Amino acid sequence: MIRLEKVSKRYPNGHYGLVDVSLTIRRGEFLFLVGPSGAGKSSLIRLLYREESASQGEVFVDQFKLSSLRRSQVARLRRQLGVVFQDVKLLPQRTVYQNVAFAMEAVGASTRDIHKRVPQVLELVGLSRSRDNYPHQLSGGEQQRVGIARALVNNPIYIIADEPTGNLDPETARDIMKLFVEINRRGATVIMATHAKDIVNQMQRRVVAIEQGRIVRDEVRGVYGYES
Repeated sequence: MIRLEKVSKRYPNGHYGLVDVSLTIRRGEFLFLVGPSGAGKSSLIRLLYREESASQGEVFVDQFKLSSLRRSQVARLRRQLGVVFQDVKLLPQRTVYQNVAFAMEAVGASTRDIHKRVPQVLELVGLSRSRDNYPHQLSGGEQQRVGIARALVNNPIYIIADEPTGNLDPETARDIMKLFVEINRRGATVIMATHAKDIVNQMQRRVVAIEQGRIVRDEVRGVYGYES
């Protein structure tokens, strides 16, 4: 599981992104992080994959205590995490297949494993027929699917998504959310920061609301609760 114990994050300018946050996320959950812009959602997410470190308190991801990780252990931690961003940042000179394969190459996977796994993931996200296309030939929704495939290809335990539907039209956003639901159904824990009020209200999954760096609401079947 993921566990935060009395975690605070203070930035060099004195601003607190998180204040005394305690949170437990169990394997297999689908959790939405909601709240106004600047509330602390992205700060929390960056702590989980060790892009940043907590100023106080402890963050645990399974057996990893993040405050004491060596550099080699950070790489091991990140193999358990698949991260999906609003800005997908695909490699423009690589095809869909090559963009996804690159994530496996980065962790030292064999050519045999890459040839086996990448087509499986492209089929899951509905991009088998686009495997030889380049990013500029894809729609916004298709690019986001490549980003999701890239996050999935190393069989992570956790999928962490920061506003993955933020740049998409409502219909495409719903299709992308169906994909996340399927990923969760297959066993991955999904943690998603979002402003997508309609999606959160419709899905009725666990909702953790953050305001001014503090958790103010944690509901098993929650709603968005903010004007978006």
